[in-house]
Amino acid sequence: MIPLLILGLLIQNPGAHGYELLALMEKRHYKYIVNFTKGSFYYNLQQLEEKGWIEQIQQNSSTSGRETRNFKITESGMAEFEKLMVKYGTKSEYVNLQFYGALLFADEFDKNKLLELIQSQIDQTKTRIALLDEYLSNTQELPGTIDYYRRMNENSRSHHLVNLEWFEQLRAEIEGHIA
Repeated sequence: MIPLLILGLLIQNPGAHGYELLALMEKRHYKYIVNFTKGSFYYNLQQLEEKGWIEQIQQNSSTSGRETRNFKITESGMAEFEKLMVKYGTKSEYVNLQFYGALLFADEFDKNKLLELIQSQIDQTKTRIALLDEYLSNTQELPGTIDYYRRMNENSRSHHLVNLEWFEQLRAEIEGHIA
C-alpha cells in the first residue's frame, strides 16, 4: 500500500522530495489507511527508485545547505500505479481491530483490567473522531467535484462512531456484571 501512496502523491506533486511526501502522508493522516514509519516510507521510496518506477529529477541545495532528492514518476511507474489501483481498489476486507483478539479471552481476564482496556479503546476512538472532525471542519468540497479523500474520511468517522457506541455498550455490560 505504501508504494501506491508514494506513486499517487508523486502524480499529484511532481518534483517533490521524500520529506515533502512523508509530510503530506502525515498531514493527511494516511496512518489511518496504512501503518507506516519514517523508515518504512524511505525504504519504499528507495525500492520504487530501484525498480525504475520513480526517478530523481534534480538535486537542489535547500536553504539549510543540504541536498534534496526530488522525484517524478516514470512511465513504468504510471503502469505500476495503475496495477496497484486495481489491486487495492478491488479488495474488500473485514473490519478487524486487534482489540478483537484480546476480547476472545475476556472471560479469562480480570474484569477491572478489561474495563481499562475498553476505556483505552474509547479514548483512542474519541481522539480519532476529533482528528477527523478537525480535518473535515477545515476542508470543504469544491462545487462540481468529488473530493474522494473527504468522503473517505467521512466514512471513517462513521465507522469510528459505530465503534465508539459499541465500546461504550460493552463497558456498560461489563460494569453491570461486576456490580
